[in-house]
Amino acid sequence: QVQLVESGGGLVQAGGSLRLSCAASGRTFNFYDMAWFRQAPGKEREFVATIRWSGGSTYYTDSVKGRFTISRDNANNTVYLQMNSLKPEDTAVYSCAARAGVLQLRAGVLPSSYDYWGQGTQVTVSS
Repeated sequence: QVQLVESGGGLVQAGGSLRLSCAASGRTFNFYDMAWFRQAPGKEREFVATIRWSGGSTYYTDSVKGRFTISRDNANNTVYLQMNSLKPEDTAVYSCAARAGVLQLRAGVLPSSYDYWGQGTQVTVSS
């Protein structure tokens, strides 16, 4: 079992920055693909970014490319999402997710690809 706890959300003005953190339990964190998803009110959960277990590959949804950066610190079992140049349309509950990644051939961009989820953290961007 993997338990995930997000932090770092909050209220920020458009153009500002936030860094989200996701702390994971367990001793095999470095073998897990990690991802961030978000869900705005009335909308479906949306893929934001993922980083493979090896740490060498990252993928982003088009709307955040060049503004968001996903990274991981395996020594501290933590994955981060640095969000810059925030826009009102980035407002959502952001959740991190994990799956065992060693046998996965491709990066996961669907919620169904992941087995473990955090409770989410609210990000609100004011205009």
